[in-house]
Amino acid sequence: MPSNAEAAEIFRNIADLLDVLGERFKPEAYRRAARSIETLAEDLGAVAARNELGSIPGVGEAIGEKIREYLATGTVHYYERLKREVPPGVVELLRLPGLGPKTARRFWVELGIEGPAELATAIEAGRLTGVKGFGEKKIDQIRLALAAARAAPRSGHDRAAIESVYPVAERIVQALRAVPGTERAEAAGSFRRCRESVGDLDILVTSTAPEKVFDAFTALPDVREVRVRGPTKETVVLASGLQVDLRVVEPAAFGAALQYFTGSKDHNVHLRSIARARGLKVNEYGVFRDDERVAGRTEEEVYGALGLAWIPPELREDLGEIELAARGPLPPLVAQEDLVAEFHVHLPPTASPSDIDRLVAEARSRRLSFLGVVVGEVDADGHARSLPPSTVRRLGAAAVEGLTVARAIETGLGPRPEPFGRLAADYRILRPTRSEPAAFAPPTDRPEPLVIAHLGAEGTAPETVRRWIDLARRASASVEVGPGPERLDSTWARIARESGVRLALPSGLGLPPEDPTVAIALGFARRAGAGASAILQKRSLSARSRSGT
Repeated sequence: MPSNAEAAEIFRNIADLLDVLGERFKPEAYRRAARSIETLAEDLGAVAARNELGSIPGVGEAIGEKIREYLATGTVHYYERLKREVPPGVVELLRLPGLGPKTARRFWVELGIEGPAELATAIEAGRLTGVKGFGEKKIDQIRLALAAARAAPRSGHDRAAIESVYPVAERIVQALRAVPGTERAEAAGSFRRCRESVGDLDILVTSTAPEKVFDAFTALPDVREVRVRGPTKETVVLASGLQVDLRVVEPAAFGAALQYFTGSKDHNVHLRSIARARGLKVNEYGVFRDDERVAGRTEEEVYGALGLAWIPPELREDLGEIELAARGPLPPLVAQEDLVAEFHVHLPPTASPSDIDRLVAEARSRRLSFLGVVVGEVDADGHARSLPPSTVRRLGAAAVEGLTVARAIETGLGPRPEPFGRLAADYRILRPTRSEPAAFAPPTDRPEPLVIAHLGAEGTAPETVRRWIDLARRASASVEVGPGPERLDSTWARIARESGVRLALPSGLGLPPEDPTVAIALGFARRAGAGASAILQKRSLSARSRSGT
C-alpha cells in the first residue's frame, strides 16, 4: 500500500542515484521533495485527490507526476530506470556508514569498484593508498564500515522509540565520562537531534587512554556482542538489540566529528555544498582548505568557517535552518529554564489534603510559578471521577507566595458533565473520548479550555488531529507535546506552532529525576522551532486573561 514514508524513500534514493551518475542540480530537488513528503502530516493520496500536490514544498510538475505514478502503480518508472543504470553493488556502497554518493561514484568511475566485496579487496591490495582524498584514517574508517556491514546487515527500518533509548544513552555516556583519561563524551546521531525513533546509537569520546574507554565500553552489563573493534571505533550490540557505535576522536576534531555524526544526512550534504563553493572541504575530521585544517575543535568553529551561525542539533534536517544561519544567530529555542509552570497534574482518586501539601512543596522546590491540578476528569470511555471534597478545598487554599495554584477539570468536547456541575474550577482540559460530537467546536460553558491533552497522532486519522489543532487555535488553547501515544510528536508540534497554537510541555513535577519525559518533550518542541513564547506558561496564561479570551 502506498505510503508517505515509502514515497520519501524513493525520492531520496533517486537523489542518491543521480549523485552517483554525476548530476549536479537534480539531486537536491529530489531530496527537498523527499523531506517535504516525509514531514507531511497528511496522506499523499488525499493531497493528490484535491489536486494540491503543488502546494507541497519542493514538488513541481515533474515530481508531482512521479508522485501520481507512485500512488497509482506503487512504483516510479524513472527510479527503476536509474537503478538499471547504476550497478547494484554501487547502490550497496551507498549504505556503508560515512560513505556518500560522490565517494561511491569515485570508486565506480575512477577505480572500477562496483561493490563492497571489490572495495574490501581493493583496500587490502593497497589500491586506495596514495589516492587523493583517501588518507590512512579515511581508509581505516571504510575498512571498519565494511566489517560492520558484514557483521550486521540491517534493513534500514529497525528503529527504537527514543524514550526507550534515552536512559540507555545517558547510562553509557555517564559510564564513559567516569573512565580515567576521558575528556569529553557525547551522544550524537538522530538521538541528539531528538528524532522520535533511533536506529544506531552513536557515542563520541575524546580521551588520553582510548583502550581504557573501549574496555569500559565492552564491560557494560547489557553488552551482548562485540562486532567490530579497531583503533578508533568499537561497535557493540546490547541485549535489547540496539547497536551502539563508539568512536574515540582527537580533541582538535571533536567538534567536526560531533557535527558530522549528529547529521542529518541532508543537512550535512547541504553543508558540503557550501564548503565546496568556498573552496573548502568539510568532514568528520574538520574543515580543510587543501590539506590545512581551519576548524574542527568545536561545532561553532565548523559552522563559522562556512559563514554560518551555530545551529541547534534538533533543527538539523535541512528544512531551512541553514538559510537562517547564513543570516545570523538563530532565535533561541525553548529550554528547561522556561518550564516555569505545570498545568496538567493528576492525583489518585483517594488523594488526601497532605498529598496537596507535598505537591505544593515539590512545586516550590522546582521553582514553579504555576501549578494546575485536575480535580475532576472524564476518561476516554466517558467515566467520571473527582478528588475528595476535603482535598479540593485544601487545593483551593494552597496558594503561597510566588506560586499560583489552580483547579482544572478534564472533559471531552460535550457539555460540562453533571457530576462536575458544582465543582469549582479555573480552567478546562479537553481530551478525545470515544464518542465525540460531529461538530468540533469549543465548549460554550465555563470554564474555558486551556489545554488539549491526550491527543496522540499514533493511530489517529491526520484529519482528526488537524481538527483538534484548529479547535485549539479557535479556543486559544494549547496542545500537549511529548513522547508516548497520548501526546503530539515534533511533526505535529511544528504544524500546531505554525498554526498559531502554543505547546504545553511537562515540567517534570512528580517524575523521578531519571525520567526522560521532559527532555524528550523539550526536544520535540525544539525540533518544531519553538521558542519560549511558543509554549504555555504562566506569562502566556496571564496575557490571555488580560485579553479576555
